[in-house]
Amino acid sequence: MFRRLFIDHPVSVGESYGQHAGFALGLGLRMIWAGLACMMHGLFPFLFVKTGSRCIRELNDCLQERQPREAVNAELHRAGLSD
Repeated sequence: MFRRLFIDHPVSVGESYGQHAGFALGLGLRMIWAGLACMMHGLFPFLFVKTGSRCIRELNDCLQERQPREAVNAELHRAGLSD
């Protein structure tokens, strides 16, 4: 049960639990920052004029770069060729 809850998904994308947690937490913090910047921009249009859209583009680029590696690792895992 522990493995299914905490290990299977990170392994399926080619990461350890720590690597996956670090990436996901970092991504979440960046999303919070982007959200706060967007809210401040809504109240004060002269602040953070490009911050929200820039953060969204950067997050999208970061996730898109991971897709091929994740797809290959998931396929290897399904085929039983990786742990």
